Amino acid sequence: MIKNNLSEILGRQRLKVRDVVRGTGLATNTVSGLYHDTSKRVDLDTLDKLCTFLGVNVGEILEHVEEPSQD
Repeated sequence: MIKNNLSEILGRQRLKVRDVVRGTGLATNTVSGLYHDTSKRVDLDTLDKLCTFLGVNVGEILEHVEEPSQD
């Protein structure tokens, strides 16, 4: 499963969605969808802009985690 950590990163940096929109030029819907973890796809250009603006690596925004086993 892919875990999206954007909301945690914004919380640590005390940023709001509108701050990211202003700083990256990305659409509000794009950033909001990632923030609320409702996006199904992410464009590489979007990730590049987020990483540059937030000073993080892609692996800090998105990470692969094992799903808990359902025994």
